[in-house]
Amino acid sequence: MSKANSEVAQWRTKYETDAIQRTEELEEAKKKLAQRLQDAEETIEATNSKCASLEKTKQRLQGEVEDLMIDVERANALAANLDKKQRNFDKVLAEWKQKYEEGQAELEGAQKEARSMSTELFKMKNSYEEALDHLETLKRENKNLQQEISDLTEQIGETGKSIHELEKAKKTVETEKSEIQTALEEAEGTLEHEESKILRVQLELNQIKGEVDRKIAEKDEEMEQIKRNSQRVVDSMQSTLDSEVRSRNDALRVKKKMEGDLNEMEIQLSHSNRQAAEAQKQLRNVQGQLKDAQLHLDDAVRVAEDMKEQAAMVERRNGLMVAEIEELRVALEQTERGRKVAETELVDASERVGLLHSQNTSLLNTKKKLETDLVQVQGEVDDIVQEARNAEEKAKKAITDAAMMAEELKKEQDTSSHLERMKKNLEVTVKDLQHRLDEAENLAMKGGKKQLQKLESRVRELETEVEAEQRRGVDAVKGVRKYERRVKELTYQTEEDKKNVNRLQDLVDKLQMKVKAYKRHSEEAEEAANQHMSKFRKVQHELEEAEERADIAETQVNKLRAKTRDSGKGKEVAE
Repeated sequence: MSKANSEVAQWRTKYETDAIQRTEELEEAKKKLAQRLQDAEETIEATNSKCASLEKTKQRLQGEVEDLMIDVERANALAANLDKKQRNFDKVLAEWKQKYEEGQAELEGAQKEARSMSTELFKMKNSYEEALDHLETLKRENKNLQQEISDLTEQIGETGKSIHELEKAKKTVETEKSEIQTALEEAEGTLEHEESKILRVQLELNQIKGEVDRKIAEKDEEMEQIKRNSQRVVDSMQSTLDSEVRSRNDALRVKKKMEGDLNEMEIQLSHSNRQAAEAQKQLRNVQGQLKDAQLHLDDAVRVAEDMKEQAAMVERRNGLMVAEIEELRVALEQTERGRKVAETELVDASERVGLLHSQNTSLLNTKKKLETDLVQVQGEVDDIVQEARNAEEKAKKAITDAAMMAEELKKEQDTSSHLERMKKNLEVTVKDLQHRLDEAENLAMKGGKKQLQKLESRVRELETEVEAEQRRGVDAVKGVRKYERRVKELTYQTEEDKKNVNRLQDLVDKLQMKVKAYKRHSEEAEEAANQHMSKFRKVQHELEEAEERADIAETQVNKLRAKTRDSGKGKEVAE
């Protein structure tokens, strides 16, 4: 019994000690569970706060995604504008190429015109030499006329001693002399006028030659300037086109990268949504099942590790966004360079505008000069037409003089025939006198010497009269031949005057054609000036559009910088 009591006491003490130890262990386990429960509640609160921050991050990322979509749309619009601008630059380049080809064609036309002007100058020189030759022939004819006038005066002096009919011929010859003298004076006046006109034509030829050379030099300089300007504009447009192509490629690359980032952000957003749902499920499981606290704690630890991974992903995304910001900064620098290029293009365009303005003023001055030349040429044409009319009147007068000379020739021929008849009559009288002389000799044989001497003296007188009549007949024949030669010369002179009139008419036609060509050139110059002004306005409008696009790009870059700063501040606040 005592043994049993002792065993009971031992078991009691053992049980008490074991129970106390057990209760202490249970208390410690209870405290541990309470601590773990408190830790789990803190973890739940942390996960709730993280879920709230993730929800805010989700909303912010959705806003950023929307902004990025807007930026993508703007980038697409900018790419479309760049495509449009590239097409416009292609059109402008094609227009400048066409303008260069037109300038080449104008240069060839100017060279052809210079060659034609040189040929016309050579022709005018030939005509001038022909006019000089004609002047020499007119001088020789003047000398011949003076010699003929002196011969005619001598003939008139010789025939003044003849009969009354030759007196009438003398009067007619004197009237012819006065008319020929007046004609000679008129011819001398026309010669002096022709000489002055030839000198004036020579001076005008020299002036025209100088003006043509100067115009050719100016055209060459203008074409060289246009070539240099067009080459500079083509180079600048080519560089601008290359920069636009590079910016377009950069924009497309940025667009593709933004699309990839957008897809990654959508994937991350879906992951974060799934993770938030899992965290909420885990929170409900932790609240409902305290027994599985350790398991949920392990899940919370795993969720924390996932959160760390997400934080690392967010940091990587932040790095990507920083890289995008760097790319946007590079794009901003490119747009800044594009703006500078546009400014240089604006300066070049302003220089080209000044050049076009100077070309326009030079073309207007050329137009005014051509108009003054046109007025002068029209005045010269009027003078030449008046001279042609005067020459035609002189030709008509020469024809009337030739008709009068022909009538006088007929009169001289009548007088010569009359003299021939008188000669025949005198020969008959001589024969009669010879017969009478024979009879007188017979009578002398029969009668006195005095009658013989009288008859001999009478015979000598008659012989002298016959010789004088023969000389007058020969002189009359010479005068008739001279008149015939004079008539031929006058007819030749009338033909030459007609040729001169025709040549002057051709010259008038050529001058009128030149006047028309000058008018056409002036109209073409006005059209070219108008085309240059329209092209200048077009280029100026394109430059204004480029400046507006550069300003828009700069504002977009500033907005992106502000967004990146806001996103950086939000991340700092979230951390």
